[in-house]
Amino acid sequence: MTSTVTATGVTSTDKIRIGTAPDSWGVWFPDDPGQIPWQRFLDEVQLAGYQWIELGPFGYLPTDPHQLEDELGTRNLKLSAGTVFTGFHKGEDQWKRAWDQALEVAGLATKLGAEHLVVIPDLWRSDATNEVLESRTLDDERWRKLAAGHNKLGKALLEEFGVKQQFHSHADSHVGTYKEVERFLHETDAAYTNLCLDTGHFSYYGGDNLRLIAAYPERIGYLHLKQVDTDLLFDVLKNDVPFGEAVGQGIMCEPPAGVPELGPIIDAVAAIDPNIFGIVEQDMYGTDINLPLGIATRTREHIFGCTSHARVN
Repeated sequence: MTSTVTATGVTSTDKIRIGTAPDSWGVWFPDDPGQIPWQRFLDEVQLAGYQWIELGPFGYLPTDPHQLEDELGTRNLKLSAGTVFTGFHKGEDQWKRAWDQALEVAGLATKLGAEHLVVIPDLWRSDATNEVLESRTLDDERWRKLAAGHNKLGKALLEEFGVKQQFHSHADSHVGTYKEVERFLHETDAAYTNLCLDTGHFSYYGGDNLRLIAAYPERIGYLHLKQVDTDLLFDVLKNDVPFGEAVGQGIMCEPPAGVPELGPIIDAVAAIDPNIFGIVEQDMYGTDINLPLGIATRTREHIFGCTSHARVN
């Protein structure tokens, strides 16, 4: 790979690729009449100045690879990753569920050149209904099942699709705090699973993103860039507000109004591997569909204004 020197003196190989996702337009489900139509989403991604996107919930964007390739190509867009959901701590019967998703999502995403699969663990409290589904913490046996399941999935993804598994810690899940994320890293194999470090979800439980990056640089494989409204966060935590409800209240806010600062995180990750993606993914389910375009545009401008280690293409 050749490097070119920019006007700032930073080489292009020192810059991570910045993109966005359907989540930043309020898309959580494949089919929801309240969500923005997928054609308009793609149009607005282009208008906002991004070139990389994630697939979002499978079935929201076209699942025919030729149609999707055409739709992205006409807008000069490219695909960085897809997403699946897992519940390996529940037992071996969860394998089929995970692999069935992987066959669909990775099968489509890789046809368009994506090399990553973001994997989100099941929540202990539903983000759709707010129902408490199980205990908030895992015992040692369920930690073992969780780790073994992700190692198996990561190995299978590499062998079948050449795709890298990127695990996403999440609010209202069993892996959210610094200690929980650290335990996940200790109990899994770096050859098969690393982190999609979501800056907002990690900060939701007080995690220090820069500390984690410094401690485990080899385990950072992908970024989701977002910020948390700290004034609202303490009310959410004190009153045990479900994550889905907190999103409706604006817990994930437009940068630079929240934490963490994105510039230092991008700089730190660019020093590790400039090929890592930094995907803007502001949880906005239930939002007015006329709001995301402006927020997404200003967020991209903020990112490029706070660091010299970002690039669009």
